[in-house]
Amino acid sequence: MASIEQPWHTAFPKPTMTAEIMPQRRAMMILSMKIASMLIIDVRRTDYEGGTIRGSLNIPAQGFYWNRGMLYELCYKADIEWVVFTCGSSAGRGPRCAGWFLDHVRNTAQDNDMQIMVLESGVKGWVKAGPQYTQFMDGFRPEYWEQLFAEEEKTKQTKADTDASGTGGDLSAGAVAETKAT
Repeated sequence: MASIEQPWHTAFPKPTMTAEIMPQRRAMMILSMKIASMLIIDVRRTDYEGGTIRGSLNIPAQGFYWNRGMLYELCYKADIEWVVFTCGSSAGRGPRCAGWFLDHVRNTAQDNDMQIMVLESGVKGWVKAGPQYTQFMDGFRPEYWEQLFAEEEKTKQTKADTDASGTGGDLSAGAVAETKAT
């Protein structure tokens, strides 16, 4: 009997805190004007392609939990005011890692001053926001993002077509019989 593989994050405790959202515009302002010390933590791993926000640190989500204490020490000693987490869309890995880090900062380190946030819409949203944002990316490859967004749109359209047909992607009984006959 085959075992069902669990998602990577089930090996760790669920975060007890939720980080607030950092609006893209605010992050851009802080980056471009250097008005505060902000570190962006990019937790992408296998999808860490096409460029990243300038100055961000890549700590893949799958190993982040064990590194949160060291990250705090580095940020504390460097006087970092804002630690902003991102992933592809800031809908899964980014918020989860931000929650773990916020738990550590508030409950273990007892630090109420460091601000822990999640970047609005992630790296994909940053790219979609246009050239004024992508100019603040290292290794930016427009062709990578164009292909990624085209594939996502195609997948979304296929799902919408399947949902609209009412079949949910399942073959009808007649179609199944026809498929078996051929």
